[in-house]
Order: sequence, then C-alpha cells, then structure tokens
Amino acid sequence: MYAIVEIAGHQFKVEKDQKVFVNRLSVEEGKKVAFDNVLLIGNGNDVTLGAPAIDGAQVSAKVLKHLKGDKVIVFKKKRRKGYRVKNGHRQSLTEIIVEGITASGAKKATPKKEEKKAEPKVATNKVETTAKAKPVAKKTTAKADDLKKIEGIGPKIASTLVEGGIATFVDLAKAKPEDISEIIAGVRGNHVTDTWPQQAKLAADGKWDELKALQDKLDGGKA
Repeated sequence: MYAIVEIAGHQFKVEKDQKVFVNRLSVEEGKKVAFDNVLLIGNGNDVTLGAPAIDGAQVSAKVLKHLKGDKVIVFKKKRRKGYRVKNGHRQSLTEIIVEGITASGAKKATPKKEEKKAEPKVATNKVETTAKAKPVAKKTTAKADDLKKIEGIGPKIASTLVEGGIATFVDLAKAKPEDISEIIAGVRGNHVTDTWPQQAKLAADGKWDELKALQDKLDGGKA
C-alpha cells in the first residue's frame, strides 16, 4: 500500500517503513505525528482518489531527527557595476519514518473549522473591524525623493519602499536595515541594506560628492 500525502506544504509518495526528508516540523525528535491530508491511496489495482483529500485517511509517522540539507550557493553579479554577492543556504529539514497508512477511520477536524469560520458573521463586528482597519492604510503626503540614487535600490525596490512609508532620503536615513529588509522582503533577489541609511543621510544633507565616494567603495550596497 502506498499513499500520496501533503506534509509541510509538499506532496510525497510514501509507503510503510519509508524514510522521508520533509521541511522542518515543530515536533520533538522521537515523537509520533499524523498527517490527514491524504490525496491518494493505492493498494494493488485499487486506487482511491480524494476530492481533494480522502475523508478518514491518515498517514502516521515518527520523527527521527532534525537536520540541515546540503549547502546551496547563490552568486549574483552585475557587469561593469562592481556588484557581486555570494550567499549560501542550507534548508532546515526533518527526517521521518512512515509507520502506517490508514485508509479510513481517522477523524478529521474539518467540521470544527467550518463552525469557527461561520461564527464571526455579525454585522456589528464587520463595521467595527472595517472602521478600525482604515487608519492602517496610511499614504505618504511628503514629496518623494529619487531613492534609486542609493546604491542597491532599483525601480521595484523604490516603489516598494514608498508603499511601506519610506518615500524620502530622510525617511530612509532614519530606518533600520532590518526594518528595510522586512519591507522589501517580497522583492526577488538578495538585497544588502546595511549602508542604505548611511547613503540616504548623505543624500538628505546634499553631500553628493561624499555619497559618490562612498558608493565607489561599495560592493553591491555593502562596504
């Protein structure tokens, strides 16, 4: 018997006593865990498909150990820009062993979830939440600066910073690098924000010669 089950956002074809590496689970080593999002079960010529999951089906497993995968090197370079960034990444993984596949009989908690979702359907609550949510969408009224003059900032990042409330050199100079990284987290690429506040301070003060001298020493936005 085999099954196709979704574990930590990925689908795996598993059989009993099979060891599988999945994304890191928040379960201690040696403890058992069950996965009820079973999409398909095959037993010889009999194949059962879910819509999308099979009601009552379950895959039980035991956590063997937590580990990290092989290092993946990511290298980026821009011609004639002096931009070179090399980073390594090791994915956090969990090794599990499949102990059993149950075709039916396992109870799923989907009805409770549906009941919880149906509770907040009160007109007064909707009015209150929308009234409270309006002040969150703040727009910057100050005239925006050309943030692309900062080494490492392109058009996409500049527009993302403006949407996040950083529209001027003064705003960028006051921001912390970790806060900037959080705002542009959705922009593809590996962006080094360590020197952006320092560059923005020079731009805000009109010290363009000093800014150019600093940017000549930078390597992809990092000193």
